[in-house]
Amino acid sequence: MAALRYAGLDDTDSEDELPPGWEERTTKDGWVYYANHTEEKTQWEHPKTGKRKRVAGDLPYGWEQETDENGQVFFVDHINKRTTYLDPRLAFTVDDNPTKPTTRQRYDGSTTAMEILQGRDFTGKVVVVTGANSGIGFETAKSFALHGAHVILACRNMARASEAVSRILEEWHKAKVEAMTLDLALLRSVQHFAEAFKAKNVPLHVLVCNAATFALPWSLTKDGLETTFQVNHLGHFYLVQLLQDVLCRSAPARVIVVSSESHRFTDINDSLGKLDFSRLSPTKNDYWAMLAYNRSKLCNILFSNELHRRLSPRGVTSNAVHPGNMMYSNIHRSWWVYTLLFTLARPFTKSMEKPAAMLGGYSSIPV
Repeated sequence: MAALRYAGLDDTDSEDELPPGWEERTTKDGWVYYANHTEEKTQWEHPKTGKRKRVAGDLPYGWEQETDENGQVFFVDHINKRTTYLDPRLAFTVDDNPTKPTTRQRYDGSTTAMEILQGRDFTGKVVVVTGANSGIGFETAKSFALHGAHVILACRNMARASEAVSRILEEWHKAKVEAMTLDLALLRSVQHFAEAFKAKNVPLHVLVCNAATFALPWSLTKDGLETTFQVNHLGHFYLVQLLQDVLCRSAPARVIVVSSESHRFTDINDSLGKLDFSRLSPTKNDYWAMLAYNRSKLCNILFSNELHRRLSPRGVTSNAVHPGNMMYSNIHRSWWVYTLLFTLARPFTKSMEKPAAMLGGYSSIPV
């Protein structure tokens, strides 16, 4: 009690009442945090009880949540024509994790990436996410950036990548996020990206190999390889090899390879059980889009397993992750048949924040 009295925390009668100089606020996704105006700092835990909370339920009728130019969340009451920085739902908060359940109990298929990373501080960590201008990649990059990491969006289309950076900065203007050009369908572009990244002289703590293509008609890259195989697997394989020394110097570090459960429905061996290289980059006559995708995902898993075996003794771990079924993304954009199927299934699919939770979870587990 003497320590509490010295800190000024025994001045109030109620356990949940805040001490002088403290203010209760909420983040955009509903987590409650506490601002100490005297010391100019914030924290997730209540200064007296040590509990973490989040608001429960939707905003009352007529209310809308906005973000000001400084990234601070405020609330607009359209009925009474007023604005406030006080979340009207703060009277209905619930304790976060009061009984400290296990990870298996706490997270499920409805968990988002922001919930997985909630309370974690990635300040000083450098994260690279390929294909981060949309979908799972964008949600993963955003989640890391909003938790303090320096995030690099490695994308082929710089216009879309720059737009994605702006969207993240709209949520938090202090986010450290940037875009760099990476075209996995061109090995020279992979090499240029690695050289440009190394020139920054920064560490690399998390590399998320997320970019992928799906249901493409048969085509060859400028390197003479089938496009699905090169974009989904070989480009990432080459990228990791080029950045391997940086990863090892940054240990503990982690590589996350986004694969798919569809890897089960193919093989890359011939009838004698030996590796058949012609199946990896097939000719036009032997090409089937879905089979090419499945094989590339099988290569992802084999690569991730071997990478972990070789680099884990040096502090670099690798995980292959299946982001989950029944999710809607724009990966189907290359063929109208799949676009139609995905559109019909849209009402039953997950948002991108939920499969992104898997990437965020594996990326944030202590090495």
